[in-house]
Amino acid sequence: MSEKEKQKSSLVTSYTRKLKKEQIEVLKALLAQKEFVFREVKYALFGASTKEISLTVYNSGKLLIQGKGTVNFIKYFLEPEVLKEVRFGYEYILDEEGQQTARIGVDESGKGDYFGPLVIAGLYADNENIKLLYDLRVKDSKLISDARALKLTEILCSKFKNSVVIIGPEKYNVLYDRMLNLNKMLAWGHARVIENLLLKVKCKRVILDKFADKSLVKNALMKKGRRVELEQRIKAEEDIVVAAASVIARGRFLSRLEGLRQEYGMEFPAGASSKVLEIGRKFIEKRGIQQLTKVGKLHFKTTQKILGVEVPASLKPAPKS
Repeated sequence: MSEKEKQKSSLVTSYTRKLKKEQIEVLKALLAQKEFVFREVKYALFGASTKEISLTVYNSGKLLIQGKGTVNFIKYFLEPEVLKEVRFGYEYILDEEGQQTARIGVDESGKGDYFGPLVIAGLYADNENIKLLYDLRVKDSKLISDARALKLTEILCSKFKNSVVIIGPEKYNVLYDRMLNLNKMLAWGHARVIENLLLKVKCKRVILDKFADKSLVKNALMKKGRRVELEQRIKAEEDIVVAAASVIARGRFLSRLEGLRQEYGMEFPAGASSKVLEIGRKFIEKRGIQQLTKVGKLHFKTTQKILGVEVPASLKPAPKS
């Protein structure tokens, strides 16, 4: 969904949806607990309204919602409480036959986190199991809790073809020393995930977040990957398959972060906040500067802030030959 389409969806003041008999019963019972005033409507089972929205459930099962509160009602009440899905605001891509377009979604986690690995994950879904993503209420990992991401990761990995590339801190630092460019590393990781998935499935379309020029990823792909339609877009997580990949990436990142905690007996917070600086300094006191290569991404400015001095030559990226 483009930014223009997203803005348009936020202004929606009318929405229709066909409900099943049991969903109608759940809706009516929940509305009775809210501040809705019921009314009789011709050819309808019932009508109900508040100051911001008016809804009608017709004999056919069609639900009509109108008013300035339509979007909030759908996202925070109708979908989670009645439909048990997350669909509104997510692109529903159909092919010429009206089927969900089979595609691979790819996303990463850990890019902005000082501690822990860089994780790139890909997930394949087709017309049938894309519907399962909606049933599982999948959405961008930034919009769900860590606990939910961890739980959902296991479900997704058990039900969908997927591939995960985990670049631990030590390997990350070696690769960065070699490439001296994060986007090149991301392109390499994305390409490996795509190639790995294409060994498991036949797929023509791949969607990923736009982090660099398209050619960077394209050039990193091998024979199979260069045959696909590669689509890079801003806020790609608005596609539900990419959102699912983002959940797996975040779940695996959090698991590795927990692994570091168990190995070193210290908490390693996500992000690059002042708390990260505090933990980084405590880590050096206990383990020494050189051990920092095993837990942190050394090219971050955070490293110099932790040390309080210029980064030692032994920790700096090797110069280009």
